[in-house]
Parts: sequence; C-alpha cells; structure tokens
Amino acid sequence: MRESANVNQTFRMNRLFAADGKCFDVAIDHGFFNERSFLPGIEDMSAAIERVVDAAPDAVQLSPGLAPLLQARPGAKPALVLRTDAANVYGRPLPAALFSRLVEDAVDTAVRLDAACVVVNILMLPDHPELHDACVANVTRLRSACDRAAMPLMVEPLVMRGSDSDGYGVDGDPQKIVPLVRQAVELGADIIKADPTESIDDYEQVIRVACGVPVLVRGGGRAPDEDIFRRTHAVMQRGARGIVYGRNVIQHASPARMTRALMAIVHEGATASDAITILRESRQ
Repeated sequence: MRESANVNQTFRMNRLFAADGKCFDVAIDHGFFNERSFLPGIEDMSAAIERVVDAAPDAVQLSPGLAPLLQARPGAKPALVLRTDAANVYGRPLPAALFSRLVEDAVDTAVRLDAACVVVNILMLPDHPELHDACVANVTRLRSACDRAAMPLMVEPLVMRGSDSDGYGVDGDPQKIVPLVRQAVELGADIIKADPTESIDDYEQVIRVACGVPVLVRGGGRAPDEDIFRRTHAVMQRGARGIVYGRNVIQHASPARMTRALMAIVHEGATASDAITILRESRQ
C-alpha cells in the first residue's frame, strides 16, 4: 500500500476500509455518463440512496451533484467516494469525438463534501490514444491535489473493446489489464478499481502487479445473481480487498438484500451458496 506521512489520509482510508481491511463500495454515479441504459433503478436518487444506506455497505460512490443527498442524512452512514470525471465512452455507437473531463476543483469539492476518497478513470479504447492521454493528465492533476489535501486517490483502469459502431464493452484480457493497472499504481493510485479478468485464475496477476496497493474489483454490467456471487468469492480468494458494484446492486429487485449478501462474501468469507441462502432468507 502506498505510504503517506499525512495522518489525515490514513483517517480517510480507515473510513473507507473496515477493520478487516476490506471494502464494499456501492457505485451510484452512473447518471454522470449520459447513458440512458444506466438509469434504471436510480431515477429517484433519494430513494436509491436510502435503500443502499439502510443495507450498510462500507461506501457509496456518487457524483458531486448528488453526493449531498448522502451527506445530508443524519447519523452514521457509509463513507463517500466521489466520482471526479465524466466521459462519453458508453454510447452505441461511440460519439465521433471522445472525452474524459475532470471536475474543476475536484479535490476541494471532495473535502467540502467530507468524502473519504476520490475516484477517476484511466480509459483505454482501441484506436483512441487521445482518450488515454486525457485520462493520464486527469490522474496526474488529481494526484497533486490529493497530496495537498491528504485525500486518497482511487484510480479505475478500464480496458474497453469494440469498434466505434459497437460501442462499449469490457475487455477482460489480462495482457491489457495488467499493464494498465501497473500504470495506475506508478501514477500514484492509493486504491485500484479494476475489472475482473476473463479467467478469474488470472486475477492474481492483477493483485501482484498492484504492488500492495489494495485492489477493488469492478462489477460491470448486470449479470445473474449466482454468477456475481461466484465471481466475487473467487476474486476475494485471489487477494482482492473488496468490490465496487453498481448495476448489480441498484438494478436488482432488492438492492438491500443483494448488498447484505455481498457484504457477507467480502467481510465474512461467505461462499456463493451462502450468499444465495442469505438472499433468499432475506425475502422471508
């Protein structure tokens, strides 16, 4: 893990990671990316946040515009992870010109909102090196600002496949994921949020190349509950320190039950079968 002499950063990391050193961050920042298919389940953000918070995950990931809905709630609540970049890479077809734009004064905004962490992408798409360049610039700007404010920096290296006509798709090739994760670490990430590899057995390469920086596994698109539970258990067994899931929670028939089942895998070592039992028992 990247060491920091600043005790305030340690305090923030301790808010994000539980006493066992693990974290389940529920991402509800999808509206930031201007994609209609991301909105089911979060049209009413006050209700969506309430459902998730009541299930008590470790963190909730939100955009600057809607983070106050979480932070205005009285009493104990999950830590805030603040999304700091907007991009237009999820459309079908892809727009003619791609961008990744960093929020102005992102870290100052995070401090004002009492965030425990900020998160930013490093996007890699075929034939779009200019997008990768913009993302690296975003990370370097944030790293400097995070150092001044003692704010932990989560970097999300995201390798995408497909053509301009096909649009967005995750590329699970470890030959592409591993070097991008290492670049994020070398740029100063305090936390890595990375996609699973096509073969979960290869995820140990991702953990190893992160050089001790905690790795949280990205959830991606909607999948059957059993598949999500099996994958989550497998990556935790291979050294992941937690998960960042969005659509597989907020688009679930019961986000709260799904959260409780996933928390059991992350923090209690529950198996996929255990999680299914928890999910079913919670319905009674």
